[in-house]
Amino acid sequence: MPAYLLAPSLLSADFARLGDEVRAVIAAGADLIHFDVMDNHYVPNLTVGPLVCEAIRPHATVPIDVHLMVKPVDRIIPDFAKAGAGIVSFHPEASDHVDRTIGLIRDCGCKAGLVFNPATPLEWLDWTIDKLDLVLLMSVNPGFGGQSFIPGTLEKLKAVRARLDAAQQRTGRAILLEVDGGVKIDNIAAIARAGADTFVAGSAIFGTPDYAATVARMRAELAKVA
Repeated sequence: MPAYLLAPSLLSADFARLGDEVRAVIAAGADLIHFDVMDNHYVPNLTVGPLVCEAIRPHATVPIDVHLMVKPVDRIIPDFAKAGAGIVSFHPEASDHVDRTIGLIRDCGCKAGLVFNPATPLEWLDWTIDKLDLVLLMSVNPGFGGQSFIPGTLEKLKAVRARLDAAQQRTGRAILLEVDGGVKIDNIAAIARAGADTFVAGSAIFGTPDYAATVARMRAELAKVA
């Protein structure tokens, strides 16, 4: 995989032709497919479940990156693993036992991610970092696509990057640092400089007429990052 990973969010895709959208965005250069799951309980919106994940799996030649914005979370994890998820991420506030939930994800054969809302403290990482494959920082408040990037996320990214680098130096194991919310061509380089290596982009890709051209422009911006 390249040094920087692009994960187009299906939340902004055309749901009437979802299989076509998945194939098109992968052909355009997507490294992951970001799959947002909302339950109208943990977040004020309702999206898709395991059946839709299973339906797109034959069209996805890259890993499906499932972001669970649901509470409680443990019940649904095995269903998404069976449906073809490669990565399953969840919010610590949605679990009564965060360590147990991480273990459940990994026992189901998926990589495990922990998600931090804009105001969620990073102390959860003190006790979980060695079991994680991905840390996801929300750069908007979760629930809806098309929101603007919260600038304070850049400082939080730097703090997480320092923790992940220290963990990698200690264990030799890399952990992805993903950002979700308001990622666009004009800010993706700044986000990368702050420490992110994986970028969720919804309307910034699916809202354009030429996915490949948009992905190419994003990669061109990322190429400028020292």
